[in-house]
Amino acid sequence: MILSGLEAVNFKNIGEARIEPSPKVNCFLGDNGMGKSNLLDAIYYLGMGKSFTGAPDPMIIRRGEDFTMLRGTYLRKGVAEELSVGIRQGRRKTFRRGGKDYKRLSEHVGKFPLVLISPADMDLATGPADERRRFMDMVIAQTDPRYLDMLIRYNRGLEQRNKMLKAGIADRELFLAVEAGMEGSAGYISSVRRDWTTLLSGIFDRYYRLISGTDEQAAIAYTSHLLAPEASLADIFEQRRSRDAAVGYTTAGIHRDDIEMTLASMPLRRTASQGQIKTYTIALRLAQFEFIKKASAITPLLLLDDIFDKLDAGRVGRIMDAVGSDTFGQIFITDTNRKHLDQLLSRAGEYAMWHVADGTFEKISETSR
Repeated sequence: MILSGLEAVNFKNIGEARIEPSPKVNCFLGDNGMGKSNLLDAIYYLGMGKSFTGAPDPMIIRRGEDFTMLRGTYLRKGVAEELSVGIRQGRRKTFRRGGKDYKRLSEHVGKFPLVLISPADMDLATGPADERRRFMDMVIAQTDPRYLDMLIRYNRGLEQRNKMLKAGIADRELFLAVEAGMEGSAGYISSVRRDWTTLLSGIFDRYYRLISGTDEQAAIAYTSHLLAPEASLADIFEQRRSRDAAVGYTTAGIHRDDIEMTLASMPLRRTASQGQIKTYTIALRLAQFEFIKKASAITPLLLLDDIFDKLDAGRVGRIMDAVGSDTFGQIFITDTNRKHLDQLLSRAGEYAMWHVADGTFEKISETSR
């Protein structure tokens, strides 16, 4: 898949930008706070329907303006496509594909896949379990529409059950009715998460060894209440009914799942250096890219946002070699250091580079082969 054109108006600090990207490598050079990451966020928003920062829609409108607009033109499976987003203060967001509104934004998930690697990925290793569950859900949902539907159903049931617990409702039959709907969804979600983690682990370990230049074994493993022998959500709820009533929320279920991250069989967050953690999370994202590419038969866009801090020159070079290979398609990369960008471009064929200052984008070089 190729992003052939991008237009952004009043998006964060970008007043107006029109970009015609190279089909291979696109570099954005500039100081911090100038708008490089915001441009990647615009691409991310078109692909995922939300900001990668988690900012609510009104917050992405440029200060002093009352609307923002994004438009992207793509070549997807050999067919020209257009996506557009319009957000106006106090009004409903419009999200269109080919000029037609989506009935549900969830229908868009996975249609225009992309993978973002950013400094915030460190939270995958050092942050709470919520971060890792969000990672699982985001990746799997891009390739399995049923998974997303089941996740929505489960979360609705969870919200209802928690409201009942908080309100002090004691009607067991009422709880059983809600829990029955959650159990069917939970079984599917847990099964898919388990299989996905097993598949991703092998791909991920290969990328970690490649980038690190070592034989350290990097691994991920799925952990869940439902992995216990003969465990069922109904039994778990029954065992914890009194505890849940006392605390006022649901203490067990797939919403408590996690990914165990280890390096050389040791917990990553306790033993790894910052450079090892950075290498680990980059390898995890590249494994995500390969998984989505195989599962969707579409080559995702790869967005690299200022990823080289805390990495030695050897690891930087090996990342450049990896993403410059034929495995990866169109790449968008930001950095404050032109040396890193030139290192990638020396491996690239066709490329374009922009200088970014105060939300404006000036093309400073390009080539094709």
